[in-house]
Amino acid sequence: MRPLWVVVLASFWIATVCNVALWRALARLPDLSGGQAVTVSVGLALVIGLATAGLLSLLAWRWTLKPVIMLFCVSAAFGAYFMMAYGVVIDKAMMVNTLQTDMRETRDLLNWRLLATVLLLAVLPCVLLWRQHIRLQNPTRQAVFNLAALLASCALLVVVMVLFFQSIASVMRNHPQVRYLINPLNSFYALGSVAARPFQRDESAILPLGEDATLGASYTAQTKPPLLLLVLGETGRSVNFAVNGYGRPTTPELSKENIASQRNAWSCGTSTAASVPCMFSHFGRATYESRPANYEGLMDVLQHSGLAVLWLDNQSGCKGVCDRVPNVDTSQLKVPGLCDGGECFDEVMLQGLDARIAALPAERRAKGVVVVMHQMGSHGPAYFKRSPAAFKKFLPECTNNSLQSCTSEGLVNAYDNSIVYTDHVLGSAIQWLKGQTPRNAPALLYLADHGESLGENNLYLHGMPYSVAPDVQKHVPWITWLSPEFEQRTQITTTCLRKELEAPISHDNYFHSVLGLMNVQTSVYQPGLDIYAHCKPNATASRPASL
Repeated sequence: MRPLWVVVLASFWIATVCNVALWRALARLPDLSGGQAVTVSVGLALVIGLATAGLLSLLAWRWTLKPVIMLFCVSAAFGAYFMMAYGVVIDKAMMVNTLQTDMRETRDLLNWRLLATVLLLAVLPCVLLWRQHIRLQNPTRQAVFNLAALLASCALLVVVMVLFFQSIASVMRNHPQVRYLINPLNSFYALGSVAARPFQRDESAILPLGEDATLGASYTAQTKPPLLLLVLGETGRSVNFAVNGYGRPTTPELSKENIASQRNAWSCGTSTAASVPCMFSHFGRATYESRPANYEGLMDVLQHSGLAVLWLDNQSGCKGVCDRVPNVDTSQLKVPGLCDGGECFDEVMLQGLDARIAALPAERRAKGVVVVMHQMGSHGPAYFKRSPAAFKKFLPECTNNSLQSCTSEGLVNAYDNSIVYTDHVLGSAIQWLKGQTPRNAPALLYLADHGESLGENNLYLHGMPYSVAPDVQKHVPWITWLSPEFEQRTQITTTCLRKELEAPISHDNYFHSVLGLMNVQTSVYQPGLDIYAHCKPNATASRPASL
């Protein structure tokens, strides 16, 4: 077989069969009639096929053509499965998530549907291709052929774009998420964007931040230093928390506590990799991605102030925000009853916490302590793994990581059970904090990194581009518990906080609100972004602001 036919057949396979997720999405667009959907689909298939053929033509050499086509097929097969199974799209943020996925998360994604998709879309054509003898020319003639094929592909691509421009441009303008379904070019573009990031700013350098941080007047002659527990939630949907008005009793323990639960809080991103670095940064969501350089974050500023800080991680890492402070990975501990099946339930972070704090420098502990607990939370798709048997309140629950095969009831039950367990973890943390009151003035702040889709509009999991992501992937719970000792120390009361539960806030407020709670004074602190500032004595702000 000549290289031309190999390129044509491979491009046809990739542009048609491997893009089934794209064709399904187009068929579901409400503003496309049957004829319009066919026109756009044909136009996009030709564009994808010709663009793929052009790329393959550049690499149609003896030692590259077969491996490159195999790479295209494997990438397309995995992309097709995840886009079909979970309704996700592949962009730069999703590529970062993929590159940062650990073995636990990978295991949760494996199932027979993924295997069948890869066998059909990648293994089968790759076996046929490998067994095919390709008649290549001598290097000079092959170079001429490759150049001619590239020019022909580009010329035809221009013709197709002219003929179908209005139809394709209208869809891309009204439904920008469609562009992230073009498989596997979406993956290659996303990977290229991630690879080019070091050229946009120096990723190796971390610039100092808040080195002028000092402790405020509340630390003068204190007898009980503050102890703030920051619980960083994972995949928390605000609407599924009973304390926020959800119809199911998913938060029985929190409901008994004197808390303030903000009902209008929004995330910085739709994935852990996007949200966690952003929320611990002094940049807001609008400027975080375009920041000129990497800076230290909230944990560094707290440490600069002289406080003792500690990061406990029961997830896949802190995404760089805890690299310069004391940190502990609890996900691989061997605690009977809490660490079965290769991962640990979130309660493990409370085990031995007194000893971990006692190991921090005494002169810092005497001033105050800030501990971060990074939860496994409600991480999907294996929601059933996120709650012990004693907390499976809603049954039957989905026990399959192929979410489309689950009933809606079973899927929501499994997710809600994970919230019931998160409620227990938070309730247990509050009880532990209450036990610290003879020595400390404790408080707790819980905030999730992003939300989750549970099948609404055929979307699952998270990670959609922020501009097109549904609200359930961005609307997050923000819960504050203050001990009487902490209220007396700061003059911030839960009663006052409850007056602003509907105020619109976001991850943009987190950096400044934590500094405000701990009375850390620094030039990077902005009182207008501190959601607790309006409850302080002599406060001038009537409500929190957001960037």
